[in-house]
Amino acid sequence: MAVAEHRSFRRAADLLGITRSSLSHTVRGLEDRLSVRLLHRTTRSVSLTEAGDGLLKRLAPLMSDLDAVLGDVAGEQGRPMGELRINGSEGAIRLLLQDIVPEFMARYPEVSLDLVAEGRLVDIIEQGFDAGIRLGEAVPQDMIAIRMSADLRFLAVASPDYLAIYPAPATPDELVSHRCLRQRLPSGKRYRWEFRRHGHEMAIDVPGTLTLDNTQLMLQAASDGLGIAYLPEIYVNKAISEGRLVAVLEEWCPLIPGLFIYFSGHRHVPASLRAFIDLVREKSG
Repeated sequence: MAVAEHRSFRRAADLLGITRSSLSHTVRGLEDRLSVRLLHRTTRSVSLTEAGDGLLKRLAPLMSDLDAVLGDVAGEQGRPMGELRINGSEGAIRLLLQDIVPEFMARYPEVSLDLVAEGRLVDIIEQGFDAGIRLGEAVPQDMIAIRMSADLRFLAVASPDYLAIYPAPATPDELVSHRCLRQRLPSGKRYRWEFRRHGHEMAIDVPGTLTLDNTQLMLQAASDGLGIAYLPEIYVNKAISEGRLVAVLEEWCPLIPGLFIYFSGHRHVPASLRAFIDLVREKSG
């Protein structure tokens, strides 16, 4: 698993605290015992074979369960331990680092946190994560979800300099005459801006000559006067209060379910995750 993650025998051996030759011999022994090649090796790279990829996907949850069992044994003595893996959007992980992680690390120093920030929605069970954090509308229906934040909304924002040249739109339809900063989703599709007012809903593939795939870069581009961006309110509040950005079309920007931490109700919940969820509940009131 270490070799597959790091795509390198040297880096994996350093992580595990053993020699590269010993690790290579161990993997060879596993391949011989299974009578199948698990890794493609060249002088410059290491990659998984199809069989190796299949084995890795089946091993990840098993190893996670083993960590959970060991963590529970320690948890019964009042001290959660082991590794806790959480996958979430960039904004969600930022919120964790700001509001949850410092206190959790202080309370439970024997728990190792592995936080993965990525835009695409992954199967947390298949990828070996203990929990995920996403907007409520993106949480899979078969998961147990705990609210982390209040409802939020996306806001259309632009800089004062931009609005001095291009007057603010009064309705979403007027965006066709503006420079909009388009967002590329992890799936490759462009994000359609969603508006709602008095029961009337619109989803617009806005025009624009600049497309970005990172929220922070979009915030920077909007602040620099390159166009109108459509971003989560928590990202733009500071810039608005400082006068670097101005919200437009506010009455068209509806509230949506906020962030939730979620996990499978069909799998063992390790003591470390229970402690983390208890802290989330405590912080969210």
